[in-house]
Amino acid sequence: MAQEFVEAQLRGDKVVVFLKPSCPYCITAREVLSKYQFRPGHLDWIDISGRSDMGSLQDYFLEITGARTVPRVFVGEECVGGGSDVMELHKSGKLKAMLQSMGALQ
Repeated sequence: MAQEFVEAQLRGDKVVVFLKPSCPYCITAREVLSKYQFRPGHLDWIDISGRSDMGSLQDYFLEITGARTVPRVFVGEECVGGGSDVMELHKSGKLKAMLQSMGALQ
């Protein structure tokens, strides 16, 4: 069930962030991604904190990304990691290049 839910959210031209609103790394990821002008429908925030399947979602993240923690940031169908990973990609310029190449930016 968790696998179907996660896979249904991912798309090659979209950034999807699975998060919990109170998590400091989730806030970091939000701050970094808010610096970019996304085309409508190309950035999704999915709050897993109130979900009954939160544990199984995090188990699935561990299986496919190597970590259970949030945020899990997917650029297209590839997980690029969490908040500090997104910050590093942003600082290096790689994040902008990834977003441009997938057509997610205005």
